[in-house]
Amino acid sequence: MDIRDDATRDGVRECSGLLATPTATVPWTLWLPSEGGLARQLVLIGHGASGDKQEGYVVALGRILARRGCAALAIDGPVHGERRMQATSEFSSPFLDFAARWSSDEGMTDAMIDDWRRTLDATLASGLVARDAVVGYWGLSMGTILGLPLVAAESRIRACVLGLMGLTGPTKDRIAHDAAQIVIPTMFLMQWDDQLFHRPDVLSLFGELGSTDKVLVATPGNHGDVTPENYQGSAEFLLKRLGGAR
Repeated sequence: MDIRDDATRDGVRECSGLLATPTATVPWTLWLPSEGGLARQLVLIGHGASGDKQEGYVVALGRILARRGCAALAIDGPVHGERRMQATSEFSSPFLDFAARWSSDEGMTDAMIDDWRRTLDATLASGLVARDAVVGYWGLSMGTILGLPLVAAESRIRACVLGLMGLTGPTKDRIAHDAAQIVIPTMFLMQWDDQLFHRPDVLSLFGELGSTDKVLVATPGNHGDVTPENYQGSAEFLLKRLGGAR
């Protein structure tokens, strides 16, 4: 992995760089415990539309996990963050660019799965975390649109947090199919008054999840009103299920 920046602040080491693959250049950030040896748990964090790997809640979650002895890895999604230069849409915002790609690019989901897998492979081989680290996934909204199929496809992921998404949109059929394949422990977050993904569609997606070990956490408010308690609770869920709480 090509490390461009490497600094330790407040007990957390943060590295970032680029990973060149045969099909893409993937911008990544990795949060690590600053002491206690190599992390034996690793959580992949998928950001939402209009955000990126350095979005405030992504950084906060990465630091929460790292301070508890768990590494966290985030990459920029399509047409977001450092990938904005790769955007070809006539629209000016990442949100609209993503919506256009979601509707028109049938290969986007599989391309993102490939980016995640290659970045995960490189991280486990880098010596920055334990090679046999137990892996989890956390991603809401766009982080579920592109992350739920990753969780279904990647057997190394042992627990996940998903949400702010329903059975709707251009990849609705794939999401439903892949949700049924997810049998690992799953926490699903929803906003009861979500203006982007309506309540019946969200509940339908939760119902499609194949796991018998799943929990639904519903909170009043609109799409972006996820509470600090739910961010913290979702981190605790993954730490417990991955065996990394301390």
